[in-house]
Amino acid sequence: MNSPQSDAENLLTPSEVAALFRVDPKTVTRWAKAGKIGSIRTLGGHRRFRESEVMDLLGENGS
Repeated sequence: MNSPQSDAENLLTPSEVAALFRVDPKTVTRWAKAGKIGSIRTLGGHRRFRESEVMDLLGENGS
């Protein structure tokens, strides 16, 4: 039986994305506001980023 989480996309926080890019979390937020990276808003208004998109931007998906 599949758990609901296994089918869902992994989401990263701005801090996690910032650590991958070695920038400040505020920089990641500015990128999202400028449309340079896609983000999802939680019900509480926090930004989350799709792990697959972040890895594509980093060039780590082998594509």
